[in-house]
Amino acid sequence: MMQDENTLREVAKDCVHCGFCLPACPTYQLWAEEMDSPRGRIYLVEQILDGAELSPAAAEHFDRCLGCMACMTACPSGVQYDQLIEAARAWTEDARPNLPVAPDGTNGLRDRAAREAIFALFPYPRRLRAMIKPLRAVQRTGLDKRVARSSLPGRLSPALGAALRLAPPAVKATARLPEHVAARGPRRAVVGMLTGCVQSVFFPEVNAATARVLAMEGCDVIIPRGQGCCGALSLHSGREAEAGDFARRTIETFEQAGVDMIVVNSAGCGSAMKEYERLLNDPGDPGDGSGWATRAAAMSGRVRDLSEFLAELGPAAPRHPLPVTVAYHDACHLGHAQGITRQPRELLRAIPELNLVELADAGTCCGSAGVYNLLQPEAAGELGARKAQAVLDSGAPLLVSANPGCTLQIASALASRGEHIAVAHVAEMLDASLRGISPARLRPGPPAGGM
Repeated sequence: MMQDENTLREVAKDCVHCGFCLPACPTYQLWAEEMDSPRGRIYLVEQILDGAELSPAAAEHFDRCLGCMACMTACPSGVQYDQLIEAARAWTEDARPNLPVAPDGTNGLRDRAAREAIFALFPYPRRLRAMIKPLRAVQRTGLDKRVARSSLPGRLSPALGAALRLAPPAVKATARLPEHVAARGPRRAVVGMLTGCVQSVFFPEVNAATARVLAMEGCDVIIPRGQGCCGALSLHSGREAEAGDFARRTIETFEQAGVDMIVVNSAGCGSAMKEYERLLNDPGDPGDGSGWATRAAAMSGRVRDLSEFLAELGPAAPRHPLPVTVAYHDACHLGHAQGITRQPRELLRAIPELNLVELADAGTCCGSAGVYNLLQPEAAGELGARKAQAVLDSGAPLLVSANPGCTLQIASALASRGEHIAVAHVAEMLDASLRGISPARLRPGPPAGGM
């Protein structure tokens, strides 16, 4: 259960309408429309709290929000916009079946079917893996590129067209991670590791690198076999009940693991897991540790992003030089939602001979935003193109991120321009340095010419 109406009113009142959020908001940058800014959306939330019905126009403005939380970083009044937009998304999802179809087909049968398909697929790793086999077969023939460049997918479904453009190239199969990876040297901590949905299917090598880094830094790593989706995609899309079910399952799984901390290598997942206390808030919680609210609070307090955890732990294993220039992309749910910007940069700069360069306008969303690039492909495409240009302008041959969605989005935007650049996760950079692997062995980006 998310925040009640009285709490939301108090949060909304914190907004003094100063406008500092406007230049920070990606959708306001795109369209310069007041109602597509945080300030405008807060005004709509207040209207609904005062009894106004949720109109199709208001629903569209809520849908257009990326949920990147750049406004929270920019806000001098500390407005908790995340609470407001999550409530607005939940209202929109509840009302969607009864909203009329917009002139552009939004909320029509095709649009609603695409949404249901997304949430019936992406939070379920087994279903994603089943989809990969036919996708890889199509990729081997090159048919996926020809279809993606045609107008057919967009005519069938904008989400389908976006999915084909974003689909990553095949990666070398990796062995299934064991349930326990022993610490190397003196044990410093016992940590649980979230494997995620998109991360585990499309970027299994990131999970393998994460486990190795943690072990080399003296951690016993517990990787529960029964874990599933953490609920991030559902939570950030207004599907509150669904998110709650995923959260409860995740809490149970890691409670049984008996770990000191839960380490997460996907920014969106970490952000959602730190919100469990608010998601499962229950005024009737008995307070004896048995209620979901208490258990959620305990879980959220033990969640750490990989960079955050390693910065707290401090280095133990020696770093080998990596003579490479890298550009680091701030994932929104890491930089803005969790406030983690310093730690990944410090970890990268601590690698001998690595040259870290900053991207222009680094705090602006790349357009991924969970499933935003599937549901709002035009806006996401514009933002992706801007971010791709910033990467190219940096001159770095390697892009480092901390979120699988961002990696897919930026790689796709670069590939659509015929550009080739290697992409890697922070964990992979640390893994390469700790093992003394040449940067040339890091995962390449998609081939030039598109995906």
